[in-house]
Amino acid sequence: MICKKLIPLALIPFVGLYAQTDSNKISRPNIILFMVDDMGWQDTSLQFWNEKTHLNERYHTPNMERLASEGKMFTQAYASAVSSPTRVSLMTGMNAARHRVTNWTLEKNKSTDQSSEVLQFPEWNVNGISQDPDIPFTYEVTSLTQLLKNSGYHTIHCGKAHWGAIDTPGEDPIHFGFDVNIAGHAGGGLASYLGERNFGNRTDGKPSPLLAIPGLDDYWGKDIFATEALTLEAIKALDEAKELGKPFYLYMSHYAIHIPIDRDKRFYQKYIEAGLSEKEAGYASLIEGMDKSLGDLMNWLEDNDIADNTVIIFMSDNGGLSSESAWRDLPLHVHNAPLNSGKGSAYEGGVRVPMIVKWPGVVKPDTRTDSYLIIEDFFPTILDIAQVKDRETKQAIDGVSFVPLLLNDSVDTEKRNLYWNFPNLWGNEGPGIGPGCSLRSDDWKLIYYYETGKKELFNITQDIGEKNDLSGRNHEIVKELSSSLGDFLRRVDAQRPSFKATGELCPWPDEM
Repeated sequence: MICKKLIPLALIPFVGLYAQTDSNKISRPNIILFMVDDMGWQDTSLQFWNEKTHLNERYHTPNMERLASEGKMFTQAYASAVSSPTRVSLMTGMNAARHRVTNWTLEKNKSTDQSSEVLQFPEWNVNGISQDPDIPFTYEVTSLTQLLKNSGYHTIHCGKAHWGAIDTPGEDPIHFGFDVNIAGHAGGGLASYLGERNFGNRTDGKPSPLLAIPGLDDYWGKDIFATEALTLEAIKALDEAKELGKPFYLYMSHYAIHIPIDRDKRFYQKYIEAGLSEKEAGYASLIEGMDKSLGDLMNWLEDNDIADNTVIIFMSDNGGLSSESAWRDLPLHVHNAPLNSGKGSAYEGGVRVPMIVKWPGVVKPDTRTDSYLIIEDFFPTILDIAQVKDRETKQAIDGVSFVPLLLNDSVDTEKRNLYWNFPNLWGNEGPGIGPGCSLRSDDWKLIYYYETGKKELFNITQDIGEKNDLSGRNHEIVKELSSSLGDFLRRVDAQRPSFKATGELCPWPDEM
């Protein structure tokens, strides 16, 4: 597999790509970024592999199928292995190694790393990103949303944020340039999907759990699922946005399909009748509820005659949860096969995610590409789609626009490397779990583990399940990729753990 070279937007003829207004001026498209939480590559009836799997047969996602029939599927889209690094990279255009929000964030000045007997983990940016340079353990940034707002977009956030810790400016989406914030806060999960449980909020005067969903008070005590409540609120915000006469950007960031596995009663029974266990049926209902939300938004666009001038981007923030050791009260319920492992892992099951883009009149319907990309690429791509000219930021940008891949999958080819750094311990004990770093280069994937110095090499095209470690037979390739990975990590001032016994930093991959 050869990754397509992503050429600069300035070299692309954009005449006729955008919808025209009555005055024959270019009308900038509306943009909906539909982000799903913890959705694995196989958590859908849509076939992202070269053959249909039993999971594709199990789940029902007709609106993902509908979106793919109207747009382009990306079969090798990559995120970080856990939530906050992905979401920060999306908002900033930076690789996680550079912004150093390398694990999930929640409480101010508190690391979420699990303990290790061998390693001392670095002081990473536990408070996330911020607009205030004086907040410790944060990275000061200019957000994607702020640039969109500055250029004239009406910006709406709905659902999960997870960019900044509690009691820091970064916990509030409004501070990142959103005009509207619906239910976004510092929490990276949710206490309950159930309206009858007030989405986890307490009413007896005692403190609510940190993961209780804020801002949905109108639905407290009602028989409604959080996914549906968020969708209804998003549509209300879109009704208001339509009256403003401005293009809108909706970041529809669902808490689904993150645990807990509450049952979405609209879909649960059908999966029980299909023979799934209660836990598996509950999980399947989360997926189909998310899919219905996508369909409701697509229906709203069509009913309001603006579907033809609205770009929809579908993405997940990391691979599906696949190990019961991460949540010991939860039986194994997510399987990412043919991919190996899941959330928190450097293997494909942790970082490869479902992605679809619909851009009417620009992206050819019912198409797919095997060219790979990574989450920080969303930043320049969305700015290109929105025709944002002023892009001055406080941070360096690592992402590369994938607009050429939207326009034509036959652009000039050139090798491009993708990089991950995870000098942390998330809490899972499954295969491919860090602390480590990794690189994807054409067909090859190199994984390096900080604690042991072990390296693994896989040919992803021939071995999608990463079962056959080829490092012992390809020393020159391992050496070349180790050098590229080490050079990148140094260039972006990445962090690495140290050994508790000696205090010495773990070697870079090219030092082993």
